[in-house]
Order: sequence, then C-alpha cells, then structure tokens
Amino acid sequence: MQNPAIIGTFAVYLIGMFVIGWMAYRRTTAMSDYILGGRTLGPWTTALSAGASDMSGWLLLGLPGYAYASGLVSFWLALGLWLGTLLNWHITAKPLREASVKYNALTIPGYFQARFNDQTPWLRSLCAVFILVFFLFYTSSGLVAGGKLFETVFGLPYEWAVIVGTAAIVSYTFFGGFLAVSWTDLIQGLMMAAALVFVPVYVFLTPDIHEAAALPALSLWTDWGTNETLSAISLVSLMAWGLGYFGQPHILARFKAIRSTEELTAAKWIAVSWTGIALVFAIAVGFAGKMYFGQPLEDSEKVFINLVQAMFHPLVAGILMAAILAAVMSTADSQLLVSSSALADDLVSAWHHSPVSEKTKVLLGRLTVFGLAIVACWIALSPDSKVLSLVSYAWAGFGAAFGPAILLSLYWKQMTRMGAIAGILVGGLTVVVYKQLSGGIFDLYEIVPGVVFAAAAIVLVSLYGPKDMEDKTA
Repeated sequence: MQNPAIIGTFAVYLIGMFVIGWMAYRRTTAMSDYILGGRTLGPWTTALSAGASDMSGWLLLGLPGYAYASGLVSFWLALGLWLGTLLNWHITAKPLREASVKYNALTIPGYFQARFNDQTPWLRSLCAVFILVFFLFYTSSGLVAGGKLFETVFGLPYEWAVIVGTAAIVSYTFFGGFLAVSWTDLIQGLMMAAALVFVPVYVFLTPDIHEAAALPALSLWTDWGTNETLSAISLVSLMAWGLGYFGQPHILARFKAIRSTEELTAAKWIAVSWTGIALVFAIAVGFAGKMYFGQPLEDSEKVFINLVQAMFHPLVAGILMAAILAAVMSTADSQLLVSSSALADDLVSAWHHSPVSEKTKVLLGRLTVFGLAIVACWIALSPDSKVLSLVSYAWAGFGAAFGPAILLSLYWKQMTRMGAIAGILVGGLTVVVYKQLSGGIFDLYEIVPGVVFAAAAIVLVSLYGPKDMEDKTA
C-alpha cells in the first residue's frame, strides 16, 4: 500500500470530480444537454476541454514513454500533432459549428444525415458503428493508463486497478453527461499542463541528478533506443498523426458546443498554446527520466509516475499523479459520452420509426456509457497492453473514416450522400486491413492510406456515382 498522503490526495480529487458530476446531473434533462451541454461552453472551457479530451493519459504516459525510449525523434510526432491542432481549429471549427446549428445536429452522424438529407438509416448507422468500434479501443487505452496509475498508487494487481479506474470514470460521466465532462476537463487540462511543466523543470534543476544517466547525443534523425536513422516512412508516419484531428468525434463535439462562433478565435489560440506547451514538456519528461534513472525502466510508459515517486514528497507526488488521473479521465469520459450518443441518438433514431422521448434517449445514453465501459475494460485487462499502440489505432480509424468526409462536406458542394458513405466505409476499412500488414510500405502509419483512399472514394463516387435528389449547400 502506498503512502497515505498520496491516497488521501487521490481521494480528495475523485470526490471533487463526483461533486461536479452531480451538479451537472441536476442541469441535464434533454439530449442536447447530455451530448452538447446545451451549447453553453465559453472559450476557456471549450479550448481546454478539447485539449484535455484530445491528449488523455497518452500525454503523461505514452508520449513521455516514447521520448524516453526514442529521444528527439519524438519531436516529429509532437510537431504533427501541434500542426493538426492548429489546422483543425482554423478550418473546421467555425463551419462545423455553423452547420451543426443550421441542421440542428447534435452528433457527427446526425450532421451527415441532415447535410445530405438522407432518408435512409444507412449513413447515420455506418457512422455510429465506426464510432462504437474505434472508441472501444480508444477508451481501453485510457483504462490501461488508469490501470497502470492505480496499480502504482494503491498497490493493486493490474486487473483490479483497471476495474477501479473504470468505475471512477464511469460514475460522473454516467450521471453528468457533457457538462460534467467539460467542466472536469477544464480543471484536468490545467492540472495536466502544470504537472508537465513542473516535473521536468524540477528534475533538470536538481544538482544531484544520477550521473550515470546523462542524455545520449540528441538527434532529430536518430532513434537513441535502436540507434537507427529515421526513415522517410517513419518520418511521414510520425507527422501524419496530425491528420487524425479532423475526424475525432470527441474533439469536434467541442466546436459544436461553444456559445457562439465569435468566441472560437479566442478558444483557438488558447487551445493551440496549451497543446504546444503540453507536447514540449511531455517530451521533456521523457528526457528527464532518461537523465534520472541509471537503469532502463521495465515499462517506459511509467516514466512520469516513477519520476514523481522518486523525487517528490508524498503529498506533492499525490497531486502530480492526480494529474495523470485527470488526463486519463478527461479523454475516457469524452469517448464514452460520444459513444453513448452514437447508440442512443443515432442508431436508435435511425431505426426507430416512432419518436423517442428525450428522457428515454438520456437514459439510453447513460446505460450505453455503462455497457461500453465494461467492454473497454475487458479489452484493457491485458497487462501487456500499451497506451500508445491502442491510441494510434483508434486515432487512425477516426481520422480516416471521418476526417475527409467532414472536410469535404463542409467545403465541397458537389459531395453526395453515396460519396459520404463510400468515403467513411473505405477510410475505416483501410485502417482495419492495413493495420494487419507489415514490412516495407506497410510500415507506414495506417492513417495515411486511410485518408488518401477515403478522399479518393468520396470524390470519385460523388462525381461518377448516383446523384442526390437535390443540390445541397455546404
């Protein structure tokens, strides 16, 4: 069992999150409240909620672990993500917010159905199915991160640690919906940034850092773990992470939930600044761990946790490790919420011929959160699971399935319903198939062929396939 001070800090933090969930529960009566918080978010909440739900436990475990293991080549991954964040806010946020209001669309599947005036359930259902499939892997990555954290803090076996972490996340998402998720994300985003800056700066300024663990030679082109030169395929794969932003439903939901389009400019620069700071210092955590530890860590993704335990008073360590929990919860809750809306508001609405009451939809959403969390927990129970690999697969799936379809539907009037179906189907399936292949060109990150093939499918089918009954304006 860990120091009582660490456990006490965790307890206070979790109680605070539950209180926020209960407050949001009292304000959640309709599906628009549960999914988008009634479109009442200000720029700070929108920006930090988008950033926190984007980065997740990956920011404090996966990226520092990659930097610890590979060195400065991790910069290319961070650069791709930062550019993707900037472009997503710049070219997607405003038109998507306007379109979601114009079509009264709460979800991405609902937006596609309205945008193409689809009278069948197929387009909306296809979107919902891909959301459910890929979010199972994405949510399980957060539960893996939470499991590693609870394993360390409470001394629990890994399997029980995952279960405890799942229960903590589900509790306030189940009750509070989008408001609970967004309000907690604001707090969690600030905690994550503060912890990421504080830990490496403290380590670098400590005079008695382990002398035997000086940093290897820094190079943007050489992986210090394998001593191999970065190939063109590896460079493109790292930078291509930025392509994923345009199709992430939990991030796009923040654009739709802001109070007004006028506040998007302020939110953009808050989000881009937060992301840049967080990415730089996440890499610095990996470097700090490389300097501090004389022997290689058994699990590189625990470098932040191990640093905090080794260098700080238990009370401070508890606060800093609560930031990891904040990162885990901030994304897993958003993913569960979007998944629940895909089932409760998209699949049910698409196939149920008579109207479904708002109260029933909210109840279905809450039950879906519970059910999906159980399945994601089961996926995460393997102690060999890696946060980075689970995130990369889900990130590619969403980026390829929805990214090209979202962008082209907003900016290209000639895009058709069948083009949208073709692009989403081709993009999602390309990622699934490409992930199973390896060697040569198949070592390229699967999001690249997924995005290329999806965009090509949309354009070709829209130009040469069946036309919609009437023209639509983007």
